[in-house]
Amino acid sequence: MKKLMLLASAVMLILAAGCGNKEKADSEQNTKVETNQESSHHEMDHTGTGNVPNTLQVAADPTYPVGSEAIVQADHMEGMKGAVATIAGAYETTAYEVTYTPVDGGKKVPNHKWVIQEEIKDAGDQPLADGTEVTIEADHMKGMKGAKGVIDSSVKTTVYMIDYTPTTGGEPVTNHKWVTEDELSAK
Repeated sequence: MKKLMLLASAVMLILAAGCGNKEKADSEQNTKVETNQESSHHEMDHTGTGNVPNTLQVAADPTYPVGSEAIVQADHMEGMKGAVATIAGAYETTAYEVTYTPVDGGKKVPNHKWVIQEEIKDAGDQPLADGTEVTIEADHMKGMKGAKGVIDSSVKTTVYMIDYTPTTGGEPVTNHKWVTEDELSAK
């Protein structure tokens, strides 16, 4: 009987050790996935305040009015493309794709979509040319506010602030800034 108890105890210890190693391996795998997502998205501020620059002009007749729903076609972040979005704001402006180096010393962020005219220091009211060096006042991502960057491209458009739940699951995203009109489609 004593041998049977020892054998049962040994089997339980082996099983417990195996489960612990699996949990550790799963945890390490999750950390790798989170690290890869952070490096590709550089800690996007998924939930914003909803505050917009005072000079930003509300769109008079947007294709997607505030409170309506649309399908997100953009893939700025994982789980964004194909999500159902509720429009939280619609504004007329120039949107810029920018490459910048975060002020916190992070890796250079290429082709970030979007920073708007009103979020660029001393931008004035005329569109800026591609290649213009700028200081970014937006704080959509960690290390963005105050960063030096270069305009890659621009588009005069309606930009939307949206609320959505990622298609990959997780917490709802509120007041995401920004998607352009051509990055949305009718629901």
